[in-house]
Amino acid sequence: MSADLIVCGLGPAGRALAHRAAVHGLAVTAIDPHPWRRWPATYATWADELPDWLPPRVVAATVERPLARGTREVEIDRAYQVFGTAALQDALDLSGVRVIADRVLDIERGERVRLASGRILTARRVVDARGLARDARRAEQTAYGIVLHRDREPAVFMDWSRDNGAGADAPASFLYTIPLGGDRVLFEETCLAGRPAIGLDELRRRLEHRLRCRGIEFGADAPVERVRFPVEGGRARDGVFGAAGGLLHPATGYSVGAALAAADAVATGRSLWPVSARLVFALRRAGLRALLALPPHELPAFFDAFFALPPDLQRAYLSGRTDPRGTAAAMTALFRALPWPLRRVLAAAAAGVPVAAATGVRAGQP
Repeated sequence: MSADLIVCGLGPAGRALAHRAAVHGLAVTAIDPHPWRRWPATYATWADELPDWLPPRVVAATVERPLARGTREVEIDRAYQVFGTAALQDALDLSGVRVIADRVLDIERGERVRLASGRILTARRVVDARGLARDARRAEQTAYGIVLHRDREPAVFMDWSRDNGAGADAPASFLYTIPLGGDRVLFEETCLAGRPAIGLDELRRRLEHRLRCRGIEFGADAPVERVRFPVEGGRARDGVFGAAGGLLHPATGYSVGAALAAADAVATGRSLWPVSARLVFALRRAGLRALLALPPHELPAFFDAFFALPPDLQRAYLSGRTDPRGTAAAMTALFRALPWPLRRVLAAAAAGVPVAAATGVRAGQP
């Protein structure tokens, strides 16, 4: 065997795994076509999800009580942290890792990797952290954002206000406004999930319309962020880590915090998928089906009801990866808080019964 562990892919999940495995004394090989390329995306997570081993310098900004705006404004009673992307990447140090710039063609029997260069590597374990490939059959999250210099801009986790120029029956999007450190603020128009998702050109038009309506000036030279990734397609299984390995939350698109928190367990060979975690995974997939079935004009009220839940139930649904009882309790409480017409839509969708397309999703798809 050439290594104790081969990690395929060096995005946030793969790099965190390779880093922690090396810290635990394993002989690690990491493979990626562009292993030293800088990550372009902005990552954030709830503060209570971060592992203790991560140095404080990776956090660029902390929001103690972010806002959510549906039909009303509420404060979310949970601290939210935004990573400095370069600081996070650098903190996941690979100095003890053998890094190979190549493309993985195939993984055989969980211990043998075939590369595009023709090389074959072996290890006691191989973990695939290459992420999810795009597929027209999969729901995606899309977003278009710009970074502006603003003082004292309130951080808003979701803003469903109807000032983005979209029609009442158009697929819905919300504004995500978060600090990046210093006086930099990211304004991002986001399609939470859609099959197909809203295109980036349309999101750009909506974002610019919003900013003009609010008197926020922006120029053509403002830094831009473009986001597009699947929110379904991952499977609850060992040997695959990160979004493709079931760690992406299908109702939010978040996976980095979960991957950081789970990196030590995977590095030391523990399974992430006891029965409790598999049950939560199934419940979250049902939640995504329900979310995709909602009529766009009902989304603000839906999230009003969610953020009115007790904080422990919000945490259970958003972060309780091995807490099926808490996840089910949160879903049940949310269901009971909604009006009967929405309950019928959600119940049918969660059960897998075809529902009329509402949010850009094709009716009847899983």
